[in-house]
Amino acid sequence: MAPSTASSSVNDGSSRGSSGESARAVVSTIPNGVKFLFGGMSGMGATVFVQPLDLVKNRMQLSGKEGQAKEHRTSLHAIRAIVRAEGLLGMYNGLSAGLLRQATYTTTRLGTYTTLMERASGGPGSPPPPFLVKATLGMVAGAVGAFVGTPAEVALIRMTSDGRLPVNERRGYTSVFNALIRITREEGLLTLWRGCIPTINRAVVVNAAQLASYSQAKQSLLSTGYFSDNIGCHFCASMLSGLVTTAASMPVDIAKTRVQNMKIIDGKPEYKNGMDVLVRVIRLEGIFSLWKGFTPYYARLGPHTVLTFIFLEQLNSLYLRRIA
Repeated sequence: MAPSTASSSVNDGSSRGSSGESARAVVSTIPNGVKFLFGGMSGMGATVFVQPLDLVKNRMQLSGKEGQAKEHRTSLHAIRAIVRAEGLLGMYNGLSAGLLRQATYTTTRLGTYTTLMERASGGPGSPPPPFLVKATLGMVAGAVGAFVGTPAEVALIRMTSDGRLPVNERRGYTSVFNALIRITREEGLLTLWRGCIPTINRAVVVNAAQLASYSQAKQSLLSTGYFSDNIGCHFCASMLSGLVTTAASMPVDIAKTRVQNMKIIDGKPEYKNGMDVLVRVIRLEGIFSLWKGFTPYYARLGPHTVLTFIFLEQLNSLYLRRIA
C-alpha cells in the first residue's frame, strides 16, 4: 500500500469544502510520533486479513523455478495444497514476520510521507503541493521504508516459502525474531538486507504507479456523478489502482522474492542480483512468468489498501475524540 492511498485522503486535497478542511486539521492536530504509530498499526491490522494471500503469492513466485515442474497451477490449487499439507493455520505461516514488516516498513513510510508532505505544504488552508512533488515524496518515503523493513521482508519470504521445501531442507524458523537471530548468527548481519536494492526498487515502482493510478481513478469515478468521496469510491479506486500497480511492480517483486529466498551453494549465491533473476526467468521460464502470483498479489493489494485506510481513519478519529 502506497502512502497516497492511506493518507492521500488526508493529504492530496481531493476532498472538497469542509471535508478537505477537516482532513487537513487531522494532519495538523496529530503529533508526528502518533502518525508513525497509527500508520504501523493500520498496516498490521490489514495484514491479519491478507496474510494468506501474501503466502500464496510468494509460493507461486517460487513455483516452477527455472524449468522445474510447477508446484501450483493456479491460486486455488496452491491454497488446496497448502491446507492439505500444512493445515488451515498453515495459511498464516510467517504472520509474525508480516506484522513486523508492517511495524517497520509501513510505520516508516507513512510517517515519512506525512512529515515530508507537511514540510512541502504551505500550512493550514494552503493548496496541496503539485502532483509531481507528491509523487516524488511518495517514492522517497517508499524507499526509506523499504530499507528499514528489509530484514522483516527477508524473514517473511523465508517463512512463507519454508513449507514448500523438503523436510530436511526447511529452515524451521519458529517466529520472526528467531528468524532474524538465526540469519544473523548463521549467515551474517548483512544477510538481513539481502535483496535490499530490488526491495527499494519495488517500493519506488509501487509508490509511483499507485500514486498516479489511484488519484486518476478516484478523479474519474467522482466525475461520473455516480460516486461521492466515501469508502465505496475509495474501494473502487483502490481496486483499479491495484490492477495497474500489480502489473507494473510484479517483475520487480519476483526478483526481490527469489533473491531473498536464495541459498548459497558451494560458496556461490544462486543469483548475482535482481537483474540476473529477471534475465534467467525470461530465458528459462518465459516472459509471462514475471507475473506469477498475479491473482493473489492483486487480491491482496486492493483490500490491504482499503483496510489500512479504514483503520487509519478510525484511529485518527478516536485520537481526536478522546485525546486531542
